[in-house]
Amino acid sequence: MKFANMEKNEVITLEDRGFIQVTGIDAKDFLQNIVTNDLEKVTNESTIFSSILTPQGKYMFEFFIIKLNDSYLLECEKKSVKDIIKLFNFYKLRSKVNFADLSQKYLAAVISLEKFKEINNANTSLGKTINYQNHPVYIDSRNTKLGAKIISKIEDINTTIKNLNLNLVNKKKYYSKSFELGIPQTNLNKLKDKIFGIENNLDELNGIDFKKGCYVGQENTSRIKLRKKLRRRILPIQKISGDISENDIIKYKENEVGKIIICEPYSFALVKVIDPDLKEFCNTVLSCKNSKVKILIPDWI
Repeated sequence: MKFANMEKNEVITLEDRGFIQVTGIDAKDFLQNIVTNDLEKVTNESTIFSSILTPQGKYMFEFFIIKLNDSYLLECEKKSVKDIIKLFNFYKLRSKVNFADLSQKYLAAVISLEKFKEINNANTSLGKTINYQNHPVYIDSRNTKLGAKIISKIEDINTTIKNLNLNLVNKKKYYSKSFELGIPQTNLNKLKDKIFGIENNLDELNGIDFKKGCYVGQENTSRIKLRKKLRRRILPIQKISGDISENDIIKYKENEVGKIIICEPYSFALVKVIDPDLKEFCNTVLSCKNSKVKILIPDWI
């Protein structure tokens, strides 16, 4: 299953993305102590993908961390903004740090890598960040095939689109490409506290720095990685026939090899990668309760 890449002058606005500003003299140290990636990497020229886990290493939330003047701007799924702020306040204690929901102020707009290069003639490395008319523009820190994002003030987005000679296209094109790449971006609350962060491929998507200091959930995450105990991964699922629902079991030769975690609009399951080996059944039509499905394998596996 292959989906088209963005054309050079296409743009996709993502109204379902939210924004949290983290300010205060302790902002950097606060984030560094709880998120999975290294805040030292965040500069005016570099944006990172990161997450926050439970103390046991279970997945909670994910976000991009962008440098915004003397603060940090977190871009995440809009429906998670309030819960992320609530969790940050739980960890705040005496830290001199504040959080503000800026989802009504900013908008994320996806552009192609070709357009990114045209704007600044910059390199196209993961997370590369430039400035366009006082708006940060960064290449997706997980996979360059997802293009770049302009983080624009809402009142400026139409002018930006016009100045860059961009044509709006449906966001389905972007999310379909993300699905093909094995990267869930919608209904992420379905994953919350159900899987380990590393099972959500955060290590493969540059969302975990195994060399940084402590963060929430580090112990189990590092143990799974270093001892090579990762047995399951979140992978995209293609429906062949019938209907699928959350928690439906996927079977291969009568043995359970996966479970549907997100059923719509893009289906993902937690799938065994060993015992049996993923390569044994990944190109096979499998039974899934009253349906037939196929597990799709992203090119990074």
